[in-house]
Amino acid sequence: MPHNRPAWGRRRTDGEGAGLKIALVTPYSLQQPGGVPEHVGHLRQEFQALGHDATIIAPRGERGGIEASPGFYGIGRSMRIPAGGSRANLTFDVTLYAQVKAIMRREQFDVVHLHEPLMPVLPYMVLLNSNAANVATFHAYRTANLWYTAFKPYMAFIMGRMDAKIAVSEPAREFVSQYFRGTYDVVPNGIDTALFGDGVEPFPWAHDGAPRILFVGRFDESRKGFKYLLKAMALVRLQFPEARLTVVGTGDREKYDGVMDRYNLYTCVDFAGFVAKEELPRYYASCDILCVPSTGNESFGIVLLEGMAAGKPVVASAIPGYASVLTSEHEGILVEPKEPTDLAIALVRLLQDRELRDSMGRTGLSTANRHSWRWIAERVLTVYDQAMHVAPRATWRRRLA
Repeated sequence: MPHNRPAWGRRRTDGEGAGLKIALVTPYSLQQPGGVPEHVGHLRQEFQALGHDATIIAPRGERGGIEASPGFYGIGRSMRIPAGGSRANLTFDVTLYAQVKAIMRREQFDVVHLHEPLMPVLPYMVLLNSNAANVATFHAYRTANLWYTAFKPYMAFIMGRMDAKIAVSEPAREFVSQYFRGTYDVVPNGIDTALFGDGVEPFPWAHDGAPRILFVGRFDESRKGFKYLLKAMALVRLQFPEARLTVVGTGDREKYDGVMDRYNLYTCVDFAGFVAKEELPRYYASCDILCVPSTGNESFGIVLLEGMAAGKPVVASAIPGYASVLTSEHEGILVEPKEPTDLAIALVRLLQDRELRDSMGRTGLSTANRHSWRWIAERVLTVYDQAMHVAPRATWRRRLA
C-alpha cells in the first residue's frame, strides 16, 4: 500500500493543507444496481475517510432536471437502453449542458474521475467543462464495440483530454486498447470484505441438511447464463436429489417456464428476488457453493469476489473477466461457458468433497482480502497523483505554488 504521495494528495494534519476535491462521474443512474454505481459509491466512502472531498455526478433517475445534495449531483432523467447484453440507465438530456458547466465552474474540482467516459452523454458534458486533472476508468469487456467503431474520431478527441487511464482488469484493458492505444493502469474492483466476513448468521432454512447452490444476478439477462445452470441442476439432482438452487436477483421467472417444466425444477429452485446489500451476506452464508455461469461480456467478477469473501468455493465460466479473478482449482473451478454438463460435474465434485470446498473457501478468502476497497482507493489515488503531474490545465496548480 503506497504511503509516499505528496502532501497535496492527502489531508494535512498540521492545518496547512487539505485533501483533494474529487468528482466521481458515472453515466449510470445510482437507482439501478450495478457494478459501476457500487464502485463509485465505495470510492467516495473511502476517499472521504482518507480526508478528501468526493462528489458523485450521475443521472438523476426517473425525474429530470438537476438535483444537488451533499456529495451528489443528479443530472437529468435517465432512460433504460440495451447495452452489451445488459440494460443501462443513461441520461441523454443535453439541454442541461449550461447547468453542468455552471456546476463545474462553481466546484473547481482538482480531479475529475470519469467511469466509462465514452458512454453518452453525461461524461461528455462534464469533461468538456473540466479544468481539472482528468482520469478515466474502463469497466467493460466485450469482443467488439460498434459504438466505439462508429464514433472513434470524436471519442479520440475525448480520450485526448484524459491525463491518466485505468482499466479494472487485464481483459478490460485489452478491449479498450484495441480502439484507443495508450497506457492503462490496471486497478481492479474492490470488495467490502468486512460485510461478508466471519459472524454472518445463515438463515434458519439453511440448517435442513440440503446441499445448496447460490446464483446472484439479474437472471433474465442472457449473458448471465442462468438457463445453463437450470439444466445443470437437473443433472446435479441425479446425484443429490435434495440439492436446491437459491436465486438472488431480479428478472422474469416466466422466461424459464419451459426449462423448469421440462426438468421438473419447481420444487428445488427458490427465487429470493431483490435482496438488500445488508442481507446479501446471509445468502452466501446459507449456501455451499456459488455458481456464476455467465457466457461473456464480463470484465471482472464482483460476484465471484463476494463468494470468496464469504469463504465459499466458486464454480464459474472460464471467460476472460472471471479468469482474471479466479484461478481454477484454487478458489474454485472454471468450466466451459454454455455447457450444463461441465457445470454439473464441477458442482457434484464439490458437493461430494467437503474438504475440497473448505480448502477452496480458505484460498478464496485470502484472494478477496487483497481486494479491499481501502487498498483499491489507495491505488486510485496514486493514479491521481500521476495525472496531476501531467495535466496541462487546471486549478490544482495553485496547490503546488
